[in-house]
Parts: sequence; structure tokens; C-alpha cells
Amino acid sequence: MADEGIGGVFGPDWSATGGVVRSICDSLHLPHLEMHWAPSHLHDYHPFTINLYPEPKLLAKALVAVIEDMDWTSFTLIYENTDSLVRMQELLKAHDSQLISEDRVPFTVWQLGEGPDYRPLLKEIQMTSETRIVLDCSVDKILAVLHQAKQVKLMGEYHSYILTSLDAHTLDLGELKSGGTNITMLSLIDRNKYTVQSAIYDLNNPARSSIELDNKKLNLSATTIKTGSALIYDAVQLYSKAVSEMVGDSVRVAPLPCHTPGYYWKHGYSIVSRMKRSTIEGMTGKVELDEKGRRSFFTIVITELSENGQRKIGSWDPLSGITYTRTKSQMDREIYQSISNKTFIVTSRLGKPYLWTKGDNYSGNDRFEGYSIDLIDEISKDLGFKYKFVLVSDGQYGTYNKKTKQWNGLIRELRERRADLAICDLTITYDRRSAVDFTMPFMTLGISILYSKPVKTSPGLFSFLSPLSLDVWMYMATAFLGVSLVLYIGCRISPYEWENPHPCNLDSDHLECVFSLHNCLWFSIGSLTGAGCDLLPKTISTRLLAGVWWFFALIMVSSYTANLAAFLTMERMEDTIENVEDLAKQNKIKYGVLLGGSSLDFFRDSNVSTYQKMWSVMESTRPTVFVKNNDEGVERVLKGKRAYAFFMESTSIEYQVEKHCELTQVGGLLDSKGYGIAMPFNSPYRTAISGSVLKMQESGKLHELKNKWWKEKSGKTCESSKHVPLATNELGMSNVGGVFLVLIIGCTLAFLVAILEFLWQVRKVAVQEKVKHRNFSKKLKQAYTL
Repeated sequence: MADEGIGGVFGPDWSATGGVVRSICDSLHLPHLEMHWAPSHLHDYHPFTINLYPEPKLLAKALVAVIEDMDWTSFTLIYENTDSLVRMQELLKAHDSQLISEDRVPFTVWQLGEGPDYRPLLKEIQMTSETRIVLDCSVDKILAVLHQAKQVKLMGEYHSYILTSLDAHTLDLGELKSGGTNITMLSLIDRNKYTVQSAIYDLNNPARSSIELDNKKLNLSATTIKTGSALIYDAVQLYSKAVSEMVGDSVRVAPLPCHTPGYYWKHGYSIVSRMKRSTIEGMTGKVELDEKGRRSFFTIVITELSENGQRKIGSWDPLSGITYTRTKSQMDREIYQSISNKTFIVTSRLGKPYLWTKGDNYSGNDRFEGYSIDLIDEISKDLGFKYKFVLVSDGQYGTYNKKTKQWNGLIRELRERRADLAICDLTITYDRRSAVDFTMPFMTLGISILYSKPVKTSPGLFSFLSPLSLDVWMYMATAFLGVSLVLYIGCRISPYEWENPHPCNLDSDHLECVFSLHNCLWFSIGSLTGAGCDLLPKTISTRLLAGVWWFFALIMVSSYTANLAAFLTMERMEDTIENVEDLAKQNKIKYGVLLGGSSLDFFRDSNVSTYQKMWSVMESTRPTVFVKNNDEGVERVLKGKRAYAFFMESTSIEYQVEKHCELTQVGGLLDSKGYGIAMPFNSPYRTAISGSVLKMQESGKLHELKNKWWKEKSGKTCESSKHVPLATNELGMSNVGGVFLVLIIGCTLAFLVAILEFLWQVRKVAVQEKVKHRNFSKKLKQAYTL
């Protein structure tokens, strides 16, 4: 060809021969225009070669920007060959970060294989539960891969695909529209641009184009023209513009002997230089080259598959980055429209007050009641969807098994797409967040301690006698009687205790001793109680006896008082805890957590020494302190007689305290977390449902629902009381009631004795004065006459 004379080389498409063509063009100074991805451009520079295909690093940067803007924290890359890995190296570098969790990395890479059966590979990817896939393969394999992915359930409303082939817009994806899969495509051709429509019109119009294939006119359209064809069109336009700008120069092609050194085309350098400096608006958008002939500016059109076919949602260029054609409100409106009239499968587990069954006479959602179903019902009214509640088969929240690398419970239901939503007292944790998506928390909480309230034992009626034993009381009574008797005898035999009752009559021979048996008893009891009396002994012997008795009374009364105070204190001293530190320091009260719950994960994974110690104690305690569900833990606390404490979420503790008045929350919160509605990874409905939860929070509806199921529907109302320390000094009637009883009995006996004394005196006077008994009323009036 060179021997006959040529003015430039367009192509070839086969990269294997591209190196030879570039070398020949360099030696002959022939403009060489390429329109495909060429890996050699990453390493070698050829001054006469120009490539209109987007610069590889910038194209990879566009793909990275799309993935980051879509908030893909992880994805799977399916590549076709080694060239795909070279193209995707910038993408892999951008996401080669630390592990999200032990079983989940930012990306996984799979080679597509020879085909045509790709299902074994796709099944393996489906087992990983990854829903975000970047597919980099030739355009003729894309439909086969997608259809087989649909067969292995790797295409659904929770799956997202990015097709990196710039010819993906030419595919007929109509059969895949109904699945709800989010398919995003990248293209250089904006079908709605005037330059594209005008160029297609020129190529299709016989009056303006002479291009024919097999004697047939071209029938091109924006949806069928491939990127290579469009790039050839742009390359011709760029070359034509460069040549036309060479005003004054007569551009002629001349024979160039390839085997004769020193021959080259004199216009080649000028044309290449002008092409590098020129800018055109072609079918693939704005074409702008750098000094090395690489396309440094281009616009990537971002399209997605919708119910109406492919539609443009935005664009990317090296200067502006991503620019969307839809506003945020339009995107939200589309999500709300897609969620409307949809029926969600909601999985949950039984546990009051979140969800429990009414009975066997109900069916469907009417079988259940509780906070969870009320919350979903409010959200469904706001967003317009329907729902069906299904209980999780194993009754578990969701725990990751490191040996089997599998989740159980609610998390597994979501990951295997058997449910759309999961709601209950499901705590948002780091591990669960790496496996599924969560809405914003609808309830904030923390771990606390559920424990029994101190049981106040009612003391006996005569508990005031408890400081001294029965033997001591009997010995004291005996001592009282003995001292009174000895005092009586001593006063009788002592001559100094007898005195003249009439001191004015010194000659009287009548003497009396005031210490009668009654007075001796009165003296002894007065001395013992500290009340005293107006009778005092006069002789040395009786005073010695009185002194010894006073000393005895002092010691006994002091001992009784001190022992009574100690007895009342000991009555209140009971093994109790005020916080988690108190619980960790003692070894009498056992404590445990729920198996498979977030509280267990908290203690097991904690770096705090106190919690590590408590976890070791819980693991080694036999019989086990772990429980299968919260109800079992509450039951152990109730029956444990203050020998068992249960770590539980504070919101559940609030409900149990309202329901069981003998329970209480001890101490503050050990951590801070929240309950959220879980859904499969990459769920398109997360933003809408989170927005509904936020509206309910702002309107006070969440607080209203909590009051309904925690207080109004709990079935029992307990007096709100904070945890009161046991070291209170107050004495109730139960402590001193016996003293009041003794007082009442004493007053009653005194009154009865007074009546008996009066009657006895009336009888005595009646006998002496020979007065009838019926006249005793005169004596009674006389007694009360002032």
C-alpha cells in the first residue's frame, strides 16, 4: 500500500498486528489512527499514532467513580481474559483496602471461562450472597451470561450489574426488564445528542452518503451502532479537519518504498500535529487528545435498564466527574413508585413485646400482635406497600459461624432472599452490618442488668425482743424478782429502814417500813428502765444492793440498745449489687446472657478487662448461665432468689420491669446501640424505609408505640421506683408494733385493775358502814368530783 501512496492508516482492530503497523507508520511518517483499547499505549510511545479510544486510566477512573457514587462497599468482578484484568487494574487498586469482615472483602475476582455454560461459576458467586457484580467481557457474551445468571437466581431486585463493554447499549435487554435487576451500562454514544443523530442521518441518507453494504443502504441507529464504528467516523472527521486546515499546502500522497531507507511522507508530521491540537464534536462526544496522541477528554454516558428500556441517568467526564440528569427528588419518587403496591415478606421471631401470637383462631398477619407488626403497619401505610409476616424457622437473631462460614436466623433468611425485611429486637452490630443492610435505628438502647428487687422480710410483732435471747430475758426476769425479794427482806431486817410515820410525835412507838413488797418491785422496775422512783434506801446494805442493781441495769439496757441497732442493720444487710463492677467482684450471684445474641458478642469480643473477666466466668460456670431466649433468662432471675442476674437490652428490661414488679434494672448502660429493620444487601428500599422511620420519630409515633406495648399493653402496672439503697434508717410499724402492743395491753390491764380496786373498795366500805352496794354510784361521783 505504501508503495502505491497512502495518506494515513486507520486501524487495524486486531491488536496483535498493531505494533507492526505503528512501527511502519513511525518510519514512514504516516498518520496512524487507532480506535480500540491498546495495552501497548500503557508502555510505548509512537509519535505518529493517535488513539481515539478513551485513555485506559481515565476510563477506569470513570468506572471507579460510578461504583463509588453508587455506594458499593464490595463487589464481584467477572472478567473474560488477561486484557480484562489489565483494563480493570485501576479499579482493583482503588478498592484494594482492608477487610470489611473476616469473610467479606471489598471485591472478589472470577474468570468467566470459555463457556458457553457459565452456570457453575455463577452458582459459586450466588453462594457468596454478593449482589453487586461488575461484568467485563465482550459484548457478544453479555446476554448469555445474564440469562444464565437469571437461571441460577443471580438476578433479582436486590442485584446490581455494571456492564463495562462500551457496546452494551446495542443489546436487546427487554427480557430482563421484569426482574427488577439494576443494570447499569457505560457508553460513549449519547443517542439524544444532535451530532449523533446528524451523523446517523448522513450515513443512512443515500443523497448524502455513498456507503453501501452488499448493494444495500445502511440502516444505522443510535441503539445499533457500535462504539468501534462511531470511533472510525470520528477518526475520519478528525483527519479530514486536520487536512482541511493545511491551507496553502498542497497535500499529496506519494509512493513510499518501505525497503528504501530515508523515504517518508513530508505532510505526515504536520497532519498528526494538527490532529493532536484539534478538537471535534463527534459521535462519541468531544474528542480531545494530549501531546502523546491519547484521548484525554471524553464523556461517558451512564445508562440504566428501566421498564421503558435503556435510559440515560447521567454522564462522566475527567473535568466534571459524574453529572446526573435526574434530581434527588426524581430518584426518590421513582423508588416510592416501585415500592408502592409491592408485597414484602417480613421475617421475625416471637418475643414480647415485639411479636407474639394471638391464638389458633386467626390466620395471616392477624395471627400476630406486638410492637413489630404495628411498626411495619405504620411504615406500610406511609409507603403504600403490603406485607406478610413469616416466623424464622430456628428462632435465632443471626450469628455467624466461623467454621461453616454461614449465618443462621434472621440474617440467613435475608441473605438467601427468602425474606425482604427482618424486624424484631434485632441489634445493629458490625458483623451483621457487613452481611445485610439496616435502616436507621427505630430504638436506641444498651446492655444493662436485670435483677430481682430486694425482698424486705416483715419482722415479727415482738421483734423488739430479738436483740436478747429468750434465756437472757428469763434470767433478767428472775433477777428482777430476786433483787426485789432481797431488797424487801433486807429492808425488813434492817432497823434503819423503819421510821416514825408521824415525825411530829416523837414519843410514838409506831414504826413503818416504806419498802413493802409492792414498793420493792416498783423500785426495781423503775431502776431497770431508768425512770427511777421517789423511794430510796437508807442503810448501807440496801444501798449496796441498789447500786449493784443499777449497775446491772446500766449494762443490760446499754447492751440491749446497741444490739437492737445492730440487729436492725443486719436485717437490711443483704447480698446486693449496684453496678456491673459490683457484680464482677463477687462470686455468690451468677450472671449470664442470651446465646446467639449481641450481648454475648459484646462480652466475648470486649477489650475491657472487667468484661473479659466476666466472660471467662460465664464460660466456666456450671451449670451453664447462658439461656436460649430472653424469657428463660427472666424466669431464672425470678426463680433465682437474687442468686442470678441477666444481661439484657435496656428496652427489654423496661418491659419486664413493667410486667414483673419484683424485677429492677441495676446500674447504667454498658454500651450504646440500636434496633433496626434489616434487609438484603444492596436493597433499593432502604432509603425509603429509613425516611419513614425518621418521620415517625419526629412525629412522636415511635414513642407512642413504645408506650402502648411497654405500659398500656403490658398487663400489669408497677409503681415507678428507682433502685433505692438498702441502708435506710427508717423503722416501720412492723419493727415497733410489738412495743405498741405491750403499751396497749399494759394500759388495758391497768384500767381493769383500777376497776377491780374500786369495786373492792366499794365492797369494803359497804361491809364496814353497812351500806347497800347500789349506792356505789355516790362513791364513783365522789371520785370524779374536783
